[in-house]
Amino acid sequence: MSTDIQPFAGRRAFITGGGTGIGRAAAVTLAGQGAFVTVAGRTEATLQETIEQICAGGGDGQAVLCDVSDEQSVADAVAAAAGENEELDIAVNSAGVSGGDALRPLADYDTAQFDRMIAIDLRGTFLSMKYELALMAGKGSGAIVNVGSGTSLVGVPGFAGYVAAKHGVAGLTKAAALDYGGMGVRVNTVAAGLVETPLVATGRSPEVMAARIAQHPLGRIAQAQEIADAIVWLCSEQSSFVTGAVVPVDGGYTVH
Repeated sequence: MSTDIQPFAGRRAFITGGGTGIGRAAAVTLAGQGAFVTVAGRTEATLQETIEQICAGGGDGQAVLCDVSDEQSVADAVAAAAGENEELDIAVNSAGVSGGDALRPLADYDTAQFDRMIAIDLRGTFLSMKYELALMAGKGSGAIVNVGSGTSLVGVPGFAGYVAAKHGVAGLTKAAALDYGGMGVRVNTVAAGLVETPLVATGRSPEVMAARIAQHPLGRIAQAQEIADAIVWLCSEQSSFVTGAVVPVDGGYTVH
């Protein structure tokens, strides 16, 4: 196939949270455009489903179990993605947990819930970037896309832990862009609006979902592929002059 059809031919990509939702959509799309994709997550069955979809589309990849809150687990997964030549070209850090129906003001926010948000959504992104960046800096090129949220840019009442974690992801993105831009590595965040994924549906009542949808000027929530398309663009040469950006792909949610 031509490079127009397979712009990522010969590239190695690593995707956390690759078993479902945005991570799966990004993995299948990148593989379909030529990348060898390693999908990482905590559930073997869903990861294998992603690999099956990749193979069905003519792509190639592998699955590795990974708990992004555990440093050794992340280090091992990134090493597996890099392979024998220790090369990594693309990383998408999509692993995360949602705020559910927490809806409590900060003084009443459950401490264990806060710790979980930080451990997975923020620390997990930090650990992933730590090992991804080491490889990319050594090579002198690479693109990382972190999956943030509209709450990377604005506050939401009752979701202190989630907002703090996703604001932190935006901060890590900006810091890394400054640290590694001179080494040929670009780092960006997609600030996704509400997306129709199993994660979003879990723990949210119909009333909360209806209220959240109403906050999107387009009057609907996104499909995972719509976010994945923006991620793939940020991984591509078409965005070669974009780094340190927190790009809203949110149906207008952050316009308010």
